[in-house]
Amino acid sequence: MNEPVIVDAVRTPFGKRDGAFRDTHPQDLAAVPLRALEERNGFDPAIVDDVVYGCVTPKGDQGSNIGRIAPLVAGWGEEIPADAGPGASYEGRHGPPGVQLNRMCGSGQQAINFAAGQVAAGFQDVVVAGGVEHMTREPMGSDGGSMTETYREQYSELVPQGESAERIAGTWGFDRADLDELAVDSQRRWGEAWEAGRYDSQVVPVETTLDGEPITVERDGHARPGTDMDTLGGLPLAFREEGEGVIHAGNSSGIVDGAAATLVCSREVAEANGWEPMARIVAQEVVGVDPVMMLTGPIPATQQLLESEDMTVDDVDIFEVNEAFASVVAAWLEETGAPWERTNVNGGAIAHGHPLGATGAALVTKLVHELERTGAETALSTMCIGFGQGIATLIERE
Repeated sequence: MNEPVIVDAVRTPFGKRDGAFRDTHPQDLAAVPLRALEERNGFDPAIVDDVVYGCVTPKGDQGSNIGRIAPLVAGWGEEIPADAGPGASYEGRHGPPGVQLNRMCGSGQQAINFAAGQVAAGFQDVVVAGGVEHMTREPMGSDGGSMTETYREQYSELVPQGESAERIAGTWGFDRADLDELAVDSQRRWGEAWEAGRYDSQVVPVETTLDGEPITVERDGHARPGTDMDTLGGLPLAFREEGEGVIHAGNSSGIVDGAAATLVCSREVAEANGWEPMARIVAQEVVGVDPVMMLTGPIPATQQLLESEDMTVDDVDIFEVNEAFASVVAAWLEETGAPWERTNVNGGAIAHGHPLGATGAALVTKLVHELERTGAETALSTMCIGFGQGIATLIERE
């Protein structure tokens, strides 16, 4: 079996809703990490066997299989002269194939896991795996429809994820202060990491237009590193009446636009191309959990992955747990016993935002670069997923 490795990993800045990327087409945004990987690693796109892109709301401007459109927009094919005219031959200008997948919030991470499986099995040699989400253009849930009565007979409650987050807080006994403290930490950590340049190696600038004027986007737009407990204390609840809940905008993930991608291949292919792998993909796990409580999936996903590798949380140096809601992370910390000090060390989605289909790839990107920066050996990324799933990926530094 081949050993899958990550050669490089990048992401765009994440633009806040109706912010810097509101005039940027999702297909253009999706192409940015692809071009960055090509430029940074000097490869001919013809060597890429497939592009696998997560996207959670694949409709409208994100429809038409954005996983295939992105490499075409990136120019991953032969050039055709501008004056070729109608009827010109497009033979050879195909670029690598591409596919869009949807495991909801775990889509970008699933893209990497699928790529690793293809490489490990020897079916493909080089796969670019990542994701994109333009939540301004295509809001979360806007692709949904009615649920069949067969489903409703089994699960009579159809609750929003925010209500699931409230139930997790209630089940584990977290009050608002518990969750707000975690949120303040996330914002502070992001701010310290950004100012220290820890994101410089992974976040690539985006040249685009806004209101008809050219701009260069270089910084995450949602983060508020000066957030404190007093600020959060003044925010209204998002899903329940005041006094009856704990979840609000400040301890939930940000609604943002962004894209991320990784270059995955076998060790042999990396050596043949003169690439130095940043990390190897060691193990992966995906689980199903209660679709009403919904967001507890990271707990068994982490536990089962570690058990399969005969490891404990003490064997993992750094964790990324997606901060969909602070209660999700708090419950995961309590159940796994992992220390907060080694979790989301450079801030999480409460700070930088959660561009649904891209976030999983962005979390793995963060881990790959943090392993290289610190010299730590092992890292694990895990995410909650709508309708009750969880995903986890274990990587080790090269």
